[in-house]
Amino acid sequence: MVGFPLLLVPLAVYNIIAFLMPGVSFTDPLIRLTLLSGEVWQITLSDMLLAAGVLLLLLEVIKGARPGAKYLTDHLLSLIVFGAAAAEFVLWPKFGNSTYCLLALLALVDFISGIALRTRRRAVVAAPAPSVGKSQPEAPQPAPAVAPAPRPEPAPVAAPAPAAPPPAAPVPPATSVAESVLLDPSAPKPTVASPDLQPGGQPSPDTPQR
Repeated sequence: MVGFPLLLVPLAVYNIIAFLMPGVSFTDPLIRLTLLSGEVWQITLSDMLLAAGVLLLLLEVIKGARPGAKYLTDHLLSLIVFGAAAAEFVLWPKFGNSTYCLLALLALVDFISGIALRTRRRAVVAAPAPSVGKSQPEAPQPAPAVAPAPRPEPAPVAAPAPAAPPPAAPVPPATSVAESVLLDPSAPKPTVASPDLQPGGQPSPDTPQR
């Protein structure tokens, strides 16, 4: 959307008064204010036009400082307003005074400030974005976690070996047992039913000889 050049307002008011109201003077005081010092401050029509021009220039600069607020057409309109005001100041006798000269200079300042802000904005956009590592302070790196020292595991305790059973008494052989029985006089001797068969006995006379 094309913006309206605000400085055109005081210039248009001056043109209306100069062409349509030739009896109105720009230097006659319109308002008289008594200050605390006792001095009377006289405000003329030209003073009011200049004050309005300064305030409107401030609004133009604020509007141009916003990104995307002014387009190239807006700057061309500001240039046209300044060119028309400068031409009237030079060519028309009714505009050859300090008031209109200052209004034309305000229009020039509006055009130059708009161009400067646009160039600055384009330069900022074209500049490479700084890397995140340079723009932001480096975050402190966390200290490496120290692994706990391995705790020595207790050696497995070997189960005690079962006690070996006491060696069994050796079994004497059968011959040794028989000999010990025969040689031991206290051992009971076997009794045989037949008296003839007793060991060490005499044979009976009735027994037939073989």
